[in-house]
Amino acid sequence: MNHIGELKKFASVHSKLLNIPDDLWEEVLDRISHDRDGAPRSWVYEWSSVGDAYRADGDNLAACNCYTMARFPFVDGAARQEALRRAVESFDEWRSNRSEIGRLDLELAEPKGRVRCLTNGLSATRPRPLLLFMGGIVSLKEQWAPLLELADQLGLAMVITEMPGVGENTVRYERDSWRMLPRILDALASHADVARTFAIANSFSGHLALRCAIEEPRIRGVISNAAPISDFFTDVDWRTQLPRVTIDTLAHLLGTSPENLSSELDGWALTPEELAALRIPVAYMASTQDEITPPSEIHHLRDHVHNLRTRVLDDVHASPGHLQETREWLFDSLTRMRQEQQV
Repeated sequence: MNHIGELKKFASVHSKLLNIPDDLWEEVLDRISHDRDGAPRSWVYEWSSVGDAYRADGDNLAACNCYTMARFPFVDGAARQEALRRAVESFDEWRSNRSEIGRLDLELAEPKGRVRCLTNGLSATRPRPLLLFMGGIVSLKEQWAPLLELADQLGLAMVITEMPGVGENTVRYERDSWRMLPRILDALASHADVARTFAIANSFSGHLALRCAIEEPRIRGVISNAAPISDFFTDVDWRTQLPRVTIDTLAHLLGTSPENLSSELDGWALTPEELAALRIPVAYMASTQDEITPPSEIHHLRDHVHNLRTRVLDDVHASPGHLQETREWLFDSLTRMRQEQQV
C-alpha cells in the first residue's frame, strides 16, 4: 500500500506526461481517499473507472493512459495487476487500426526473462537506422507508443521497451541487466540497421543505456533526461531523502526491501573511467529542483564524457513543466547526432 499523499503529488506530473486533462486528474484525485487494493474511492478503483468510461466510448488510448495511472507506481496486488492488463489490452485495441505498429516478444536466457517491445519502421529490404526509446522505473512502454508514428518522419526504425521489472518486462533489475539491450538489437538485426542505433533513455533507463553503450559499439549516441550517473548511487544521505514512492519502486524492481536498498545499489555508479570510455555523443538534460536524481550528476558527465551536449532547466525530476521544450531538445539532439555521424 502506498502513501496516498505521495501518489497524489506525483499524479500531477505523470498525468501531464500522459496527456490527461488537468480538470480530469484533479477531479479523480478529489475522489481518492486511500490505496486499499481495488476498493471504492481507492487509487486503482477511481483511475480504472475513468479508464473503463473512456474504453466504453471507444477512446482506447485515453483509456490506456488512465489504466497506466491506476497501476502506478508498480504492480503490488491483484487490482494493479488487472489495471496493467487493461492498459495493455486497450492499447492493443488502439493499435489494431495501425498496422504499422508491431510487437516484438523476446524470451531471454541472459539476462533471464521476457521482454516485450513495440516497433515501427522495420523493413527487411530497406533497413533504417534504429531509435531505441525507454522510459523510467514507473513508465509503461504503451504510454510512449504514439512516438512510434514519427518513424517515417524521422527516417528511422523505432523500438520502445520497458525497463527491467516494469510493465511486461520480467527481467530482474540489476546492474548488469543492461545486457537485455544487445539482445533486442540482435532480434531486430534483419529488419533495422542496428549498427547505427541511437537511444533516447530517460531517468533510470538512461543509466542503463549509458552502461550498455560502454560495451556495445552498435549504440552510436545516447540522449537522456535526469539519468542517475554516480552521486545517486554513492550519496547515502541523498537516498535517505528520496520520495517514498521512488524507494518502494526501486526496492520492488530489485526484489529487495526498502531497508536493504542502499546495499543493493552499491557499485552501480558509472566510474570516471567508464564515462571516459564513451566515444559516442551524449546529450543530457538536468533539472535544478530534481528530487530524485541529484542535479550534480551533470558534472560527472562534463568532467569525463568527450562529446557532450547539456541543457539545464529550473524544474523537478524530468522537467514536467517544460514538456514541449524537453521533447524538442531531445529530438533536436538526436538530429544533431545523426548529422554529426552522417546517419
